Amino acid sequence: QVQMMESGGASVQSGGSLNISCAASGFASSKAYCMGWYRQAPGKQREGVAAIDFDGTISYADSVKGRFAISVDVAKDKLYLQMNDLKLEDTAMYYCAADPPLSCDADTEVWNYWGQGTQVTVSS
Repeated sequence: QVQMMESGGASVQSGGSLNISCAASGFASSKAYCMGWYRQAPGKQREGVAAIDFDGTISYADSVKGRFAISVDVAKDKLYLQMNDLKLEDTAMYYCAADPPLSCDADTEVWNYWGQGTQVTVSS
């Protein structure tokens, strides 16, 4: 059974940094997966943040480009999102996801697997 569990969410001040992670388990070891992050703030639409494909191709949403960095530790089955220069508008629940049925990019809206989310709150 595939499971994805995020951790590391916290309250930080504007301009600060935070690294959130996602532990993935239950995937078939013989297959490489696209993984990514998306977020959702109260009252707002879900927004794709970043994605990393099995060949290392990375994409970011324009809103986080230059501030966020996605990475994966294949040996540990962990996905990371380093967030720098955080802004008030980055406040959201952040979800990790994997194995989209279609394309692998930051705008991907459909994923086969996702976690329960970790809250990131940015204050002034």
